[in-house]
Amino acid sequence: MHSKDPYRITEDTILAAPTTFKERIKHLGPSLILSAAIVGSGELIATTTLGARAGFTAFWVILLGCLIKVLVQVEFAKHTILTGNTPMKSLNELPGRKFGKAHWSVWFVLFIMLTKLIQVGGIIGGVAIILNMLFPQIDLMIFAFGMAVLVAALVYRGYYHFIEKTSIWLIAFFTIFTFTSLYFLKYTPYAISFSQVLSGLTFELPAAHLVAVFGAFGITGVGGDEIIYYNYWCLEKGYAANTGPKEASIDWQTRAKGWIKVMELDAIFAMIIYTTVTAAFYLLGAAVLSNQDSLPEGYEMVEQLSKMYTLSLGEGARYFFYFGAFVVLFSTLFAALAAWTRQISDTFGQIGWIDFSDLKVRKKSIAILAWVIPMLWATFFMFMKVPVLMVLIGGVTGSALLFLVVYAVIYFRYYDTPAAFKPRRVYDMFLWLSILSIAVIGASGIWKAVF
Repeated sequence: MHSKDPYRITEDTILAAPTTFKERIKHLGPSLILSAAIVGSGELIATTTLGARAGFTAFWVILLGCLIKVLVQVEFAKHTILTGNTPMKSLNELPGRKFGKAHWSVWFVLFIMLTKLIQVGGIIGGVAIILNMLFPQIDLMIFAFGMAVLVAALVYRGYYHFIEKTSIWLIAFFTIFTFTSLYFLKYTPYAISFSQVLSGLTFELPAAHLVAVFGAFGITGVGGDEIIYYNYWCLEKGYAANTGPKEASIDWQTRAKGWIKVMELDAIFAMIIYTTVTAAFYLLGAAVLSNQDSLPEGYEMVEQLSKMYTLSLGEGARYFFYFGAFVVLFSTLFAALAAWTRQISDTFGQIGWIDFSDLKVRKKSIAILAWVIPMLWATFFMFMKVPVLMVLIGGVTGSALLFLVVYAVIYFRYYDTPAAFKPRRVYDMFLWLSILSIAVIGASGIWKAVF
């Protein structure tokens, strides 16, 4: 975090918003951390697995999963900038039943986070598998808990600027890594034709793989958890603090509108990054793994996925893949842990277990959770040892969390947005398109997974 408390909104933190595109770019950042969290489990594991099973048919689902959620993300973040509230405080102020000090939605998020320990346990397992393939003489679980220690050490004292800069380097590498392989695919028998890409845009659903389709939809692009995470980075970047305490003055409205425009540009920037990289991962899986009839499962996951690279770049690319896959998955561990420590601390604050508004208490909670959470990830992997299934479970629970986020966003939009910030009808139309798409696809996925 900054030396000053970014969660404390005062007159001293006010800063005029940039007015030009060039100046706004200088204030981007939360999107980079979000992209590092998104491009990992969803892209390398769930997306490529779906490509292997469904071929090009479900390509449109992946693109839709990346594109349609961004307006919900923006609407939630707008509320954060206008109020200065943390995400859990915003949920805690929703109307409805409270249990103790916390609204039912806060308890629901805590329950979902517990189930998503399984998902990230699958990711830390994927990282451990890669290292075990390089150094088979070392036990797999040593690598799993070793990665837990490494990511804990990085986040333990990781302030916002460190997290942002590290995310930039991780994104740069895995983007180059993925598009290099996609480019060289054209020199192999698995070259992708334009007609194959078009066949994936026909809005058909592969009936035999609906669970994988909906799990991938829930985990690609911004999920419910990532929409919540994003608000912590908006706060720590200073968007709300720069706006200043909420008031009715024209100056405050001008600042708020200016910083909201910066946030909107930031969110679009993230969408461009994770949509293009996700599309590349899916096409690689559909072109290579589907033709090879190779379905990543269990401990064979990484070995099967490496075929995407060895078949396009040659056998020597195997180690290039291992290193690249390590970076992709590790980026999710790093960015997710940084967000989880804040979100769970915030949740504890709303329940009344800690005082989240106290900077010293907050830092202590974040530091403790930085060590506890990755150890739980590694422990879940040690007992389950099925990384693909673990990741897809997280995708389904992520779809459930999206419903809560959608409910909150609808309330923010219609009951808690000042008149000066009411959007135009065109914006509302696309926001509702986003909401309805999430509702239909999310509900279908949960129904199929349960029944």
